[in-house]
Formats: sequence, C-alpha cells, structure tokens
Amino acid sequence: MKDLIQIQNLIYVIRGQRVMLDSDLAMLYEVETKVLNQAVKRNLERFPLDFMFQLTKDEYEILRSQFVTSKLKTEKRGGRQYYL
Repeated sequence: MKDLIQIQNLIYVIRGQRVMLDSDLAMLYEVETKVLNQAVKRNLERFPLDFMFQLTKDEYEILRSQFVTSKLKTEKRGGRQYYL
C-alpha cells in the first residue's frame, strides 16, 4: 500500500491528462532518465502517439512550483535539478 501511495504522488494532471515525468518513471524502473528516453525513441512504434509530450514553459514553471516542498525534503539525496 505504501508503494501505491508513493507512485500516486508521482502522478500529475497536465492538459487534463494524468501524467508521470520521465525522471520519475526512470526512478521506478531503476534506470537513468537518459536511458529511458533513448529506449522510448528507439521503439516509438510500440507507444501510442499520445504517450508523451513536451511541456510548455508555462506548464514547466507550474509543475516546478509544485516541487518546492518535495525538493526541500529530498535535497539530502540530490533532489531535482531544473534547466530552462
């Protein structure tokens, strides 16, 4: 049950869709984000067209603001890094 709650905390609503960030999926699969993204790009035919999308700058900023408290909690183990 604890694992389910932790995964639910990684789900966001963007554009009316429930989504997970690539970095969170990579963490669940215990691979680097870069490796996950490369695997998806190499196998695009296996995924529906709406499987992934790029956040707009505004969406990114809104989502980033939601991480403020979680970043403080995870800072000891690295936390998130943000690049524009």
